[in-house]
Amino acid sequence: MPDNQTPNDPPLGPDGKPDYGAIATPEHPLFHHDPGFRKRRGRNWFLLGLTYAGYYLCRYNLGIIAPELKEELNLSNTQYGAIDSARNGMYAIGQFINGLFTDKLGGKRAMTIGAVGTAILNALFGLATMTDIGIIFALLVVIRGLDGYAQAFGAPGMVKINTAWFRKQERGSFAGIFGIMINLGQMAAGQLGGLLAKGFAIPLIFFTFKVESMNWRVMFFIPAVVVVVIVILMNLGVKNHPEEAGFRVVHDDESHDDDPHAHHVLSDVFRTITKNPIVWIVAGAYFCTGFIRTAIYSWWTIYLLETWNVGKEAKLWWWTAVVLLPLMASFGSLSSGIYSDKFCKGSRAPVAAFLYLMQLVFIILAMLMVGSSSMGSAMLAVILILGIHTGCNATHSILGTAAAMDLGGRKMAGFAAGVIDSFQYFGAMLAGFGLGRLFDIFAIAQLDDAGEPLLNDAGEAVKHIDGAIWFASMLPWAILGTLLMSYLWVAHRGKSTPGT
Repeated sequence: MPDNQTPNDPPLGPDGKPDYGAIATPEHPLFHHDPGFRKRRGRNWFLLGLTYAGYYLCRYNLGIIAPELKEELNLSNTQYGAIDSARNGMYAIGQFINGLFTDKLGGKRAMTIGAVGTAILNALFGLATMTDIGIIFALLVVIRGLDGYAQAFGAPGMVKINTAWFRKQERGSFAGIFGIMINLGQMAAGQLGGLLAKGFAIPLIFFTFKVESMNWRVMFFIPAVVVVVIVILMNLGVKNHPEEAGFRVVHDDESHDDDPHAHHVLSDVFRTITKNPIVWIVAGAYFCTGFIRTAIYSWWTIYLLETWNVGKEAKLWWWTAVVLLPLMASFGSLSSGIYSDKFCKGSRAPVAAFLYLMQLVFIILAMLMVGSSSMGSAMLAVILILGIHTGCNATHSILGTAAAMDLGGRKMAGFAAGVIDSFQYFGAMLAGFGLGRLFDIFAIAQLDDAGEPLLNDAGEAVKHIDGAIWFASMLPWAILGTLLMSYLWVAHRGKSTPGT
């Protein structure tokens, strides 16, 4: 056994590096941790996951109330898309900047700054929608943009903390499990939006607690309160490093005498990450994920309502928003992460290549079968949307979380995650304003039973988005993602290159 290797480390491979695909032996018990470590890490993980779910609750609320926002404020698809793109654009810029700062600030402090910021800005967004000033559209764009910058502290902070707590051979599974926590935010947003739109009653022992149907604006106030409460709990229970809790974890890129609390000079972090070509290839693939993922999240409610007349009062809408979308996203994230760890020895590219190919197949099927209302059904549309959604959320976990951890290590994971995740939101920005503009240009007139165009109260033709354009817009990005990840897979096959 080499001098710098302990019994807790896996055996070395032919290249002199730890072989995490090796069979566990008494001399080299894989995944061995000190007593109490897993329990303490689980508490850390849960509170971080809950905090990030709170971030997502403050993020998905816009898509849930999109039809009401557009109708009451008389916004076009282009304007709604611009509001969404403002958040995504500033989020992308913020990821790049904040990721670098997070490696200096520490993950917990970064996540706290972001959580408080998004709570304040969500409340301001809700208040702004109550005004009738002439610059309301511009004001909403600015507020949502600032909210995007605040939320950009979340992912680098979360990735940085968990890189310290999880070794490489555990990160894929962790990313999948963490994806479940993220999807709780989406599930909560969907459930909350549906309940508040219809009202609800809770039978108690001596009386029934009733909540009447509420205005859609509360979707910007309740999530703000929730995230503030959660971030207080996070600050009380989360540690940045295992060493802060009395444990020691030595990672593949560290020696046993490394100081886990030491920070690299920011210029060194910047140079190391930006000079790594794999970072940019993964970031390019993540751009593709960002477009497809946002194309689904931001427009599915509008698509189902305008094309298939499925609104919040419909059971299919509830099942889609509250159960199926988060459930399938969680399944994709968890299964792909476990497969990457257990069967691909920590490699991310082969799994990601398959996931992009899977999205491509479902997108083509959707274009052929439910691109417009002339074929298929609302149920079939939901099934195909779920297939695309499952694949893009799995790549979201395995590239934006697991690959970023591998590429940055505990000292530079914040910036690695920031660079990669920023590209996701450049793609998301295009899916907001870009798709909104396309939908307005190529809108389809809605016809009555006699085949005549329906008119609104102002005598204007009622139009809806073209589903064929919606699905076709995702096609080139699924192809590009498949090609980029296939290249990494082939070029680094059989190697232990971080991030591949």
